[in-house]
Amino acid sequence: MTTPSRLPDSYGPSSGANLADILERVLDKGVVIAGDIRINLLDIELLTIKLRLVVASVDKAKEMGIDWWESDPALSSRARRDELARENAELRERLARLEELGLERGAERTERALPKEKP
Repeated sequence: MTTPSRLPDSYGPSSGANLADILERVLDKGVVIAGDIRINLLDIELLTIKLRLVVASVDKAKEMGIDWWESDPALSSRARRDELARENAELRERLARLEELGLERGAERTERALPKEKP
């Protein structure tokens, strides 16, 4: 029985691709993994799950038009500020409507409470 004296080139120490190189290539180019899971019972489709996974650097993702994390308040402080500004504007608008309604009702009550002048 003969045994190889060294490992194949792809696994040996002369291999140019270590984990850091592979990770750099994946993040630079991006990788898409797609899969579907279907659950059928007697040819009746009960459940379908479509999985899509993109692994890429932030810069590459932005190049591809993927930037959902920028508008997610849980992931972006800028998105939280935008959400708070929108909520504050809505609350100010509601407060203004309530104050206006309160002034109108107050004026109506005042009119009803004042005695009517007889001519």
